[in-house]
Amino acid sequence: MNPFFQKITNKIQNWTTAAQTIQKWQNNGAEVVFTNGCFDLVHFGHLAYLAEAAAQGQKLVLGLNSDASVARLKGAHRPIKDQKNRAHLLASLEMVDLVVLFEEDTPLELIKALQPDVLVKGGDWTVEQIVGSEVVLAKGGLVKSLTFVEGYSTTMLEQKIQQKL
Repeated sequence: MNPFFQKITNKIQNWTTAAQTIQKWQNNGAEVVFTNGCFDLVHFGHLAYLAEAAAQGQKLVLGLNSDASVARLKGAHRPIKDQKNRAHLLASLEMVDLVVLFEEDTPLELIKALQPDVLVKGGDWTVEQIVGSEVVLAKGGLVKSLTFVEGYSTTMLEQKIQQKL
């Protein structure tokens, strides 16, 4: 396998391996940031958000909704891109250190398993609405609502594509 692609693939881990990786990072003094989402059609808003998220610590972990989870949350017509495509695309981004898939509708159990130091979501979420905030705050971590970049969404892209058909 191509070494560059192997590096990308190594960033996609199951819950157990991810928890071990994160523990090693934390033992070495790294502050681990966690965010999550569907990231179906990655756009400028996602990139700006992930860059800001990564700047909140030394390592960025991305919890990625599985295909089944996306379909439950967004409708049977979604996701547009399957979880393998989404995971590899996100893992290829320099600012993302780890991608972990989750099947549930929320990342609460994943957050409990991974124990990040910082939990972030986009500015369309208040700190009180961020799932897992109580877990991170209880261990002395931080929870932040980051900048929301107006005018960019997967739903808008999907609608634009449908209008062109």
